[in-house]
Amino acid sequence: MGVDSKRVEADSSAVSTPETPFNLTLSIGPVLLQPLEIHRVCLPPQKTTFQKLKHRLSEIFFPDDPFHRFKNQTFLRKVVLGLHCLFPILQWVPSYSLSTFRSDLVSGLTIASLAIPQGISYAKLANLPPIIGLYSSFVPPLIYSLLGSSKHLGVGPVSIASLVMGTMLSETVSSTHESDLYLRLAFTATFFAGLFQASLGLFRLGFIIDFLSKATLVGFMAGAAVIVSLQQLKGLLGIVHFTKKMQIIPVMSSVFGHTKEWSWKTIVLGFGFLIFLLTARLTSLKRPKLFWISAAAPLTSVILSTLLVYLLKSELHGVSVIGELPDGLNPPSANILYFHGPHLGLAIKAGIVTGILSLTEGIAVGRTFASLQNYQVDGNKEMMAIGLMNMVGSCSSCYVTTGSFSRSAVNYNAGAKTAFSNIVMAGAVLVTLLFLMPLFYHTPNLVLAAIIITAVIGLIDYNAAFLLWKLDKLEFLACLCSFFGVLFISVPMGLAISVGVSVFKILLHVTRPNTVALGNIPGTQIYQNVSRYENASRVPCFLILGIESPIYFANSTYLQERILRWVWEEEERLKEKEENLKCVVLDMTAVTAIDSSGIDAIYELRKTLLNRSVQLVLVNPVGSVMEKLHHSKILDLFGTNQLYLTVGEAVTDISSSWKA
Repeated sequence: MGVDSKRVEADSSAVSTPETPFNLTLSIGPVLLQPLEIHRVCLPPQKTTFQKLKHRLSEIFFPDDPFHRFKNQTFLRKVVLGLHCLFPILQWVPSYSLSTFRSDLVSGLTIASLAIPQGISYAKLANLPPIIGLYSSFVPPLIYSLLGSSKHLGVGPVSIASLVMGTMLSETVSSTHESDLYLRLAFTATFFAGLFQASLGLFRLGFIIDFLSKATLVGFMAGAAVIVSLQQLKGLLGIVHFTKKMQIIPVMSSVFGHTKEWSWKTIVLGFGFLIFLLTARLTSLKRPKLFWISAAAPLTSVILSTLLVYLLKSELHGVSVIGELPDGLNPPSANILYFHGPHLGLAIKAGIVTGILSLTEGIAVGRTFASLQNYQVDGNKEMMAIGLMNMVGSCSSCYVTTGSFSRSAVNYNAGAKTAFSNIVMAGAVLVTLLFLMPLFYHTPNLVLAAIIITAVIGLIDYNAAFLLWKLDKLEFLACLCSFFGVLFISVPMGLAISVGVSVFKILLHVTRPNTVALGNIPGTQIYQNVSRYENASRVPCFLILGIESPIYFANSTYLQERILRWVWEEEERLKEKEENLKCVVLDMTAVTAIDSSGIDAIYELRKTLLNRSVQLVLVNPVGSVMEKLHHSKILDLFGTNQLYLTVGEAVTDISSSWKA
């Protein structure tokens, strides 16, 4: 049988069955080519444009195939499954038991002891009245328990979202001189945050939040934690006139520029409770079974500090306290949302930024604890649940809320079984709102500052930053840009800079893809990177290159130039051995897509190599690439002996044709 009949055919009539095998045993330099069977490279099954579009959209928006559970089900069963999807609470309520209730009751009361002081503290961090923090710990958990799919997520205000909202709104509107307008903008920003979050879930656009890479978040959270902690020196030192700016230089200038306002009573009490809280946190970290110590420490600090200030009024005169808090349920706020006016753009911008941050944190926390219990959290459901929770919250005097890591950790360690623990927590907050508000009158602001510092200090992840340095220097650069941007410029700008660096990294990978020279591992038909495997040998007269990315308009020119550079470098190397380069083999296994610019680049590359009397061969183009090459008629130029399924088959067949 002739060798030509064994060469690869690439026409539309090609079938997937292999040709009849033929034996070729060739010795090319150090490479022993074993008998090989030459296979055809087939076109993918023909599909209509509509079928292709449907498949592509399903891969983009429905990678998890959310409708698979509805297949082969009766109409009534489909209705029940649909209700389960909309309201996950219906999945666990029918099987709810007394033992489960006991676990949820204990965990709910435990996280309530943490949520109440944190809610008050984080509201002040957002420059909002403390009572708003309690309102935000009541309604949102109830909504999430109906719509959320996580069993352990503890819902409420969080430090990062509070900081970002407070910073962005305070840059334009004063929270003291224009308190009513500031409050309206905070509720409106919360509404738009929820609308944005719910839209991402509804239209399955969650990949947008993936632009906040881990490196970005590590640097951003560490910088935010430092700024938040320094801002709390106002409460710990008793400073009255303190800067509203969130950069490290103005904050430190304000701290040391008002040393006359420092109060030794406030300093002693504040740092005393801070040491107590940090000790409790450290104890729980070292001994996870003692998690209840760090969970109860904030409420314990609030109670003790309140008693001290109340009983020692004369001695502790001058210590700043919260003051009177209104009692009663959340008042409606839908009628004061700010939908018209010059500050609407500010509210929308603040809402989108805080919405992205809170959504990222909430989903990450939910998935973390779901993996520990071997169940799945649907990201799109979580987006809709968190979004609707914030939209409803904005109409009931709440600001942005999401899943808190500290509350979720306590909830998990306390033995929560379902989302009913959030209902228990909301019930405890309800009792506080109705009956216990007068007790917070003498609570000093210093203890709230200590609680905030203790909560945010855990956001500084040194190990993650060190790991980024070891793994990827560009990611570490993004982390540093985020960290120093937050410290020295502003919180939103630091986030924007780090996202910009991350996007630049993506563009760098897309526009400057990697190409590698491949060599044969002796005794096998395996071809690997010659710079990675020392025993991989170059095949004489061949230049075998692997392209490790799609070929798009953004990188086609670069790839063409880079391949030609490989060619003349190889020619110079072979000249020293008095050999000639005869064939360039492009391994396209990793080329997952190609566009018209990429096809033009291959055409131009082939023409340039022919002028050098060098053959161009393509190996293993994937289905979509093969289809586009076929429709572009470029395969007609290549013929039947320039398209192969594997590098080994290409080298074997071409070498045999040279010998023949």
